[in-house]
Amino acid sequence: MHSRWVRQHPSPTPVAPPELFQVAGHPLRWQLLGELSRSDRTVQELTGLVGEAQNLVSYHLRKLRDAGLVSTRRSSFDGRDAYYAADLTRFGDLLSATASALHPGLAFTPPSSDDVVRRPVRVLFLCTGNSARSQIAEALIRARSGGAVEARSAGSQPKSMHPNAVRVLREKLGVDPDRYEPKHLDLFVRERFDWVISLCDKVREVCPAFPGEPETIHWSIADPSAVTGRRESWAAFQDLTAELETRIGFLLAVASTTTT
Repeated sequence: MHSRWVRQHPSPTPVAPPELFQVAGHPLRWQLLGELSRSDRTVQELTGLVGEAQNLVSYHLRKLRDAGLVSTRRSSFDGRDAYYAADLTRFGDLLSATASALHPGLAFTPPSSDDVVRRPVRVLFLCTGNSARSQIAEALIRARSGGAVEARSAGSQPKSMHPNAVRVLREKLGVDPDRYEPKHLDLFVRERFDWVISLCDKVREVCPAFPGEPETIHWSIADPSAVTGRRESWAAFQDLTAELETRIGFLLAVASTTTT
């Protein structure tokens, strides 16, 4: 009688939920991803932030790592510890696939890092030597933001800039390396920043407090200066630049959506 209202064909919706829902749908894993989306963290830090036992946190981190949503790197400050980082690019890819799996009209487009930064933003990048990572990050965020972000870099034990850092600044970013001479972080301890970002596990341990309580972020990034061999060293600097471009892209997406 009412057969015209009865669906005659099965729904194309897959029976099993997409991988993202299976892995990240757990409340604690979602909370862990939220913390790691802001800063790299150790297990001990995550345990305190989410208020759960370390063995439970480690179990769920392993699940996230197996899914490629989280990576881990041994700390250069304390080799017994490790830093976890969220792979936001991988998460975005899975999110897009998840939406499209439900309906093609839900294709996901992530925020563009090229969006206009809505307010003045000041960022300080720190590493121990202020000889490679922090200068490249400073130059990248200036270029990617079109100068809208006022960036600085410094170190706890400044030393001469690595030749390959000079090469990245000059050849890849098209800036004058002389503008990025190494500086001690004490030079900026009385200045106000929106974000203070440590790129080195060692400098994080000695980072002073800054006025205005800026958001402190840690990116646990391997030091390319430790890589020997001409080709290997240059490849490490290229990998560093690519990683910083990705992280800075997501940081600028946050800045472009923040109005206060």
